[in-house]
Amino acid sequence: MAFRFSQTALVASVAIFLTLIVVNNVTDYGSNFRYVEHVLSMDTTFSDNQLKWRAITNPFMQHLFYGILIFWEASAAVLCWIGAFRLSQNFKADRVSFHQAKSIAVYGLVLSMLQWLIAFLVVGGEWFLMWQSATWNAQNAALRMFVVTGLILLFVSQSWEDLKK
Repeated sequence: MAFRFSQTALVASVAIFLTLIVVNNVTDYGSNFRYVEHVLSMDTTFSDNQLKWRAITNPFMQHLFYGILIFWEASAAVLCWIGAFRLSQNFKADRVSFHQAKSIAVYGLVLSMLQWLIAFLVVGGEWFLMWQSATWNAQNAALRMFVVTGLILLFVSQSWEDLKK
């Protein structure tokens, strides 16, 4: 039971974290939007940057990008909440049923990992060269969340019976 509780609790923890991100992004839209605006406009990258043609300075496109990020985070949060709920419902079920109940949680965790990897590390970090900004660089936080969520995904994917062998 401790193993199942731990898996359920970790999925719920990711759901809580993602929910807080969404709440913060919605309730403090302006200050969190500034991050997206600076990254997309590439206004704090190196001054001799030859790739500034990639910059997006259109406010509508910046708000659209930010809206997609919020929707992505909210979708992953909802999947993790549903996943944690399904795991808790199958707490005392047989091994196969509990393992099958993990599917929604896995989708939520993977969706979250994809956001940290694609939106922040690939698009923000490399396409918009966020790594060049001393002020608007979230690569360390994104990498941390990618790794944490990935470790939780690996743990959730395990079966206690598999580990006992």
